[in-house]
Amino acid sequence: MNQTGPAKAAPRAKSRPGARAGGPDRRLLFVLVGATLLAAVVAVLSKQWCRLNGWEAPGVHIHMCYSDFGQLFPTRGLAEGYFPFFTPLPEDQWMEYPALLAVVAGVTSWFVPQDGTLLERTVTYFDINAVGALLCWLIVVVATAYTARGRSKDALMVAVAPGIILTSFLNWDLWAVMLAALGLLLWSRNHPILAGVALGLGAAMKLYPLFFFGAILVLCWRAGKLGVFFKSLTAGAVAWLAVNVPFMLTAFDQWSRFYTFSGDREVSFSSMWLAFTWTGWSGETFSLISNGLFALCCLGIAYLGLSSRHRPRMAQLCLLIVAAFILLGKVYSPQFVMWLIPLVVLARPNWRQFWIWQAVEVYHWGGVWMESARITSEGAFGGGALWIPLWYGSGIVLHMAAVIWICVSVIRDILDPERDPVRRSASALDTTVTVSRPPYDPSAGVLAEEPDRFLLPPAGRGRVLTG
Repeated sequence: MNQTGPAKAAPRAKSRPGARAGGPDRRLLFVLVGATLLAAVVAVLSKQWCRLNGWEAPGVHIHMCYSDFGQLFPTRGLAEGYFPFFTPLPEDQWMEYPALLAVVAGVTSWFVPQDGTLLERTVTYFDINAVGALLCWLIVVVATAYTARGRSKDALMVAVAPGIILTSFLNWDLWAVMLAALGLLLWSRNHPILAGVALGLGAAMKLYPLFFFGAILVLCWRAGKLGVFFKSLTAGAVAWLAVNVPFMLTAFDQWSRFYTFSGDREVSFSSMWLAFTWTGWSGETFSLISNGLFALCCLGIAYLGLSSRHRPRMAQLCLLIVAAFILLGKVYSPQFVMWLIPLVVLARPNWRQFWIWQAVEVYHWGGVWMESARITSEGAFGGGALWIPLWYGSGIVLHMAAVIWICVSVIRDILDPERDPVRRSASALDTTVTVSRPPYDPSAGVLAEEPDRFLLPPAGRGRVLTG
């Protein structure tokens, strides 16, 4: 391990057009918003059978229109006007979600009229939350476009991604995706404290935005700016505590349900650990193994970030961490694909690779619901045919292979930045060679002009990045 001092002052290289680009113009914004709205129409149509017939099994699975909006409203006290974490319900009906997500679920229930049948009120609740998810989707698209700067058109992939179309109205995950996207945008625009607030609120909605602080830690450590990291982390912690402490003090048992449930739950849909259920290990044992392997992956990603010849981009490290968490988790809920989509677009904006991956996720999506229909119908659906488990099993394998393929591509881009589509675009606009500045990263934020001050072996050997 070696410590390098600040680079000697050098004449400032001419600015790079790719770095100056502030984001999409008005025409592109119009296209992005229009494409997102059209995709949302398709998303609503994909849920239409359930809106007309209800969310009862196995029909909800056969028609692939399942939504937690429709399932939880009548079963978690929301239809009776109870707020999450304060419901006189049996323990098995408590909300098993983080605090901020439960708040959204509760607040949106206030807008449902008390008159009408339960199905009519459930459809209204679904529609209200679908509108909220659409607004989050639009913000994610626009935030991604501004974060990508010179490659703002890549945000079109987020606007029309099949993975979002199919899962946008399945759960409240788009709220967390929105906060994560805003966190990256704020970081890229030199607002590390506000970025920390957004990521802290995101972690109060779903756990995964918390992992972005790992990428921030690595990059700040490498640039010798750990103070920036701690300011951002502190802001995130304060935001998280502001949401969670009231529930921790007044309804601790229900508030902690998410954390105990995550640790105790058995291996579930689309997890790689399904291949090891024959061991008879408990959910806690699988959690220990999964979390241990994830920690090892995080250490490997940190070493990559601190030892690569050229500083990785923020989106690249965030993607690798989140992908490792998803691949090693005890469950891969269908909507988790939305966590990855904006990160893939920012980290590896290769349209061909993106659409191959999305095609695989659509195939996997269909297999999940066919298997769910078979299980909830007690084998009546499919009549015991092998095509359902074969579809489901092959979907899991292909989904994991596609995500690993993208991760390997990102790692290769980090080790050889001339392969990186984002840096190639910047290099094509400006061929200036600069040693005193880090390689171009549209989301580098306050670290954009900071030279490397801390590197691990084998750093210091390799080519100088151009552009």
